[in-house]
Amino acid sequence: MAEGYANDTEWANVTPIELDDGSESGAMPLATIAYPPEYLEATSYLRAVMAANEMSERALKLTKDVISMNPAHYTVWIYRARILFALDKDLVEELNWLNGVSLKYLKNYQIWHHRQVLVSSRTHFPTMPTKEPDFLMEMFAQDSKNYHVWTYRHWLVRHFKLWDSPREIEDVETLIKADVRNNSAWNHRYMLRFGPRDDEPDAGMVNAGKSQSKPEEKGRLPVVDEDLVDEDLKYAQKQILRAPENRSPWWYARGALHAAGRSLGEWEEFVAKFVEGDEVKSSHAVEWLADVYAEAEKTKAVEMLTMLKDKYDPIRKNYWDYRIRMLGQVA
Repeated sequence: MAEGYANDTEWANVTPIELDDGSESGAMPLATIAYPPEYLEATSYLRAVMAANEMSERALKLTKDVISMNPAHYTVWIYRARILFALDKDLVEELNWLNGVSLKYLKNYQIWHHRQVLVSSRTHFPTMPTKEPDFLMEMFAQDSKNYHVWTYRHWLVRHFKLWDSPREIEDVETLIKADVRNNSAWNHRYMLRFGPRDDEPDAGMVNAGKSQSKPEEKGRLPVVDEDLVDEDLKYAQKQILRAPENRSPWWYARGALHAAGRSLGEWEEFVAKFVEGDEVKSSHAVEWLADVYAEAEKTKAVEMLTMLKDKYDPIRKNYWDYRIRMLGQVA
């Protein structure tokens, strides 16, 4: 407010509650924050209406004012959500306003928690808001690996059961086409294709499996669509050819084969093309072959692990030495 709350007749009946930094009780604060006067005034009125549990239009406008000055003020977001539901406000309109705030403050967690609280209302959103995918892609255009946006999108998939939504796969493929190294997009694709779809707390986590499952059984699909697995493996191969040293599609393929209960050896012919004599095009291919040979050709496996240790991944030398020692014990 240009003239401040103290001079606004709408707020004349409210006694603001000033910030208590400890000095009121005689204690000397170690450090005081130099808040702008406008922010101190707005938050003093915010404390007053929150203390009175006021659910009103003026309180709603006040929350917007405080958010414009400090979008990281998590308490004001909680209060704003309570007012919106109490006044039965148009939540689509709130989302539209929130879009602008989100684009301005890309890394703010509170914005996305607020959005999730709103969209969680089955009364207002029995299905996903129609413009949500478009807005999320607008956010990814600003930062394609934004952790908060991806976390929210994972939640959307679980909440509205969108695992088989064509739009989800289309958007992921658009993002991977733009940046094959976008590990967040690969992770989302894996969740869509192979992630658990039950209601367990970890159902959104890749390879979570049932809590009582044996380690080797975690991440296995109860029913395997072989055509879908083949399609995804071909997709992963295509992306590997774009950037052989990019870890994401290699580990995506590992996960897909594991989910389907299939062996890494199935890819031996494809992987071997990246390790031909002294010409190694991908350290991930060397590691893959080491895992394949570990089953029956331990001498070859040691050869691959030694290549990784000495030349292609020396930063993890101790790990490769450990792997070699384990093979020796087995032999």
